[in-house]
Amino acid sequence: MMAAIGTGNIEPGVVTASLGTSGTLFAFSTVPIIDPLGEVAAFCDSTDDWLPLICTLNLTLITEHVRNLFGWDYAKLEEQIRAVPAGCDGLLLLPYLTGERTPDLPNGTGVFHGLTLTNFTAPHMARAAFEGVTLGLGYGLARFRELGMHPAEIRLTGGGSNSRLWRQMCADVFGVPTVCLQSGEGAGLGGAIQAGWVWNNEQGSGATLAEICERLVQADETSRNVPDANASQVYSDALNRTSEIRKAFSEAKLI
Repeated sequence: MMAAIGTGNIEPGVVTASLGTSGTLFAFSTVPIIDPLGEVAAFCDSTDDWLPLICTLNLTLITEHVRNLFGWDYAKLEEQIRAVPAGCDGLLLLPYLTGERTPDLPNGTGVFHGLTLTNFTAPHMARAAFEGVTLGLGYGLARFRELGMHPAEIRLTGGGSNSRLWRQMCADVFGVPTVCLQSGEGAGLGGAIQAGWVWNNEQGSGATLAEICERLVQADETSRNVPDANASQVYSDALNRTSEIRKAFSEAKLI
C-alpha cells in the first residue's frame, strides 16, 4: 500500500511492479476488482479505495540463487545473460521452487523445459531464471487485462529494478513501457507521504494526496524502457507455452 502511494499509483490506469524477493503487481481502483478465479486479491488500499494485486512467491529469490550458484557478481551476471537471446534458444523455467501463489500451486516445484545441447549452459539457465520469474508477473498482468485494467506504462520498484537489462525484459514481457521513480525507496516515500497527508487532514487543511504525489513522486526518465516488438512476441509465445506446460504437468500430478 505504501509502495503504491510512493510510485504515484493513486489513480486508475497506473500499475506498479515490485521486483523483490517475491514479485507483486498492483493497481488502483475506485471499486473492488473481484476475480472469479481468485488470483487477483481485492485489497483495500490506504487512500480509502482499492488495490487489486497479484503476488508471485519466486522472484529475486530465484535470480539470487542462480547468481550465487554460479559464483557471479552482478556485473558478471548481466554480462552472461546479455549474451543469450530472448527466449533462451527454447529453454524455459517454471520457477516454482517454493511452490507458488499466482498461479495457485502451493506444492509446486520448478521445471526446466526444452533443454538441448545448445542451451544447456550456465548463461542460458541464468537468463531462463530471469525470464521465468518475469513471465510469472506477465501471467498476473494478463489477469489484470482480463479484468479490465490496461496500463499505458508500468512503474518499477524494488531491488531488481536497478538492473537495466531486467527493466528492458519487463517492458518486453509486459508489452508496455516501464519506468522507475527518482526515489528508489517507493514504500518508504509512500509512508512519508501518507503520514504528511494524514497529519494535514487532522489539522483541517493542507494539500490533497494527489497534489503531494505530483510534487514528490517523479519518474526517472533515464530508466525508461520501451518494448522491443520481436522480443515481446517471443515472450508472448513463451507465456502461452508456460501455461501449456503447467497445465500438462498439473494434470499428470508432476508439478
